Amino acid sequence: MEAFKAERCFDGVRFRPDGVTVLVESEQIVGVEPLAHDVPDGVRVTSYDGTLLPGLIDAHVHLVSDATPGSLERAGSAGDDELDGTIARMLAAQAAAGVTTVRDLGDRRFRTLVARDRRTPGEPRVLAAGPPLTVPDGHCHYLGGVVSGTDEVRAAVRDHSERGVDLVKVMASGGMLTLGSDLLGVQFTAEELRTAVEEAHAAGLRVVAHCHSEAGARHAVAAGVDGLEHATMLTRDGIAVPGDLIAEIARRGLTVDPTLGFDPAGVVPLDQAPPHVREVVARVGMTPAEVAVRRAEQIARLREHGIRLVSGLDAGAAPPKPHGGLWRAIVQLLDAGYGADEALSTSTSVAADDLGIGGTTGRLVPGLAADLLVVDGDLRQDLTTLGAPTAVRVRGTAVLG
Repeated sequence: MEAFKAERCFDGVRFRPDGVTVLVESEQIVGVEPLAHDVPDGVRVTSYDGTLLPGLIDAHVHLVSDATPGSLERAGSAGDDELDGTIARMLAAQAAAGVTTVRDLGDRRFRTLVARDRRTPGEPRVLAAGPPLTVPDGHCHYLGGVVSGTDEVRAAVRDHSERGVDLVKVMASGGMLTLGSDLLGVQFTAEELRTAVEEAHAAGLRVVAHCHSEAGARHAVAAGVDGLEHATMLTRDGIAVPGDLIAEIARRGLTVDPTLGFDPAGVVPLDQAPPHVREVVARVGMTPAEVAVRRAEQIARLREHGIRLVSGLDAGAAPPKPHGGLWRAIVQLLDAGYGADEALSTSTSVAADDLGIGGTTGRLVPGLAADLLVVDGDLRQDLTTLGAPTAVRVRGTAVLG
């Protein structure tokens, strides 16, 4: 048995300002006590001055991609050994940053399921969707999930289910990374999208939809998906904040993962960006600062409607989205009026519940996995210290500190 003592604590739901003693045996938390708790003789005690909290959950990653320019596209032609190597390296990067669970939403040849099932000590647990379903030449078509017509959609969802995916992802709009896809429009017919949802639900699987456009979000909501990824609500006039759609998302009880956060060091000047990216920015006509303000307004409206948010970075998709950078997505929620505890919950207890693993991780509770993160200082006062972990345990295995 080991004991971890910290002057401050966030338990996955609330801050415990008087500190905590967390008792761990093997892979499991076996006790959560006050800081002053006397541990049994012979138990090794490690004390920290900072904040101890559950390991983070990144709800949107691409493990087959290392975030270098073009890496997601290159995954489409990579062999299994190359994909497996990249996946292992990205899992290590996530763990070092205090992320102890990832949900992969963009696979190639189901290789993330292999990583999920090997359960290597020190690697984050993986929830995997397999290759996302898309249309011919649609967003991320290079990942191998292309289908056309309801029969192919139905067959693909059944194949995903038989392979053991944890959920299904569909591309309801185009994406910035795929030349020729319609970022402002929709993908799939209404019937095809409904078929995907019905088939997945029949197999007991949830469906999340990539949707950058407002039209794509409406398309996905009407089809009955369970969650929206990005939900940027792009239109030809910029980023929308459609009150009727937000109210409908709330009425249906859908989850939104806005994939906020980016590393400024990875952002290239617009004149050096690929032509299709420059075209999209020109069509939307908004500066990065204006986008940030509008997105904060969107998220504030979602919060007002009580819509469940989970935090995912879209890790691996592009240079501004490196694996291990989830903390930036969490911090950005402060701009939308979230408190530090609410923001942290989107990547701990709330995320765990939404992903169906609330009985496994996401809280400091006896019986759950010993997924632990320690950062310097007081997270109530400075949430950016999430970006500099001092200790990480993944199912009890020391990764850092």
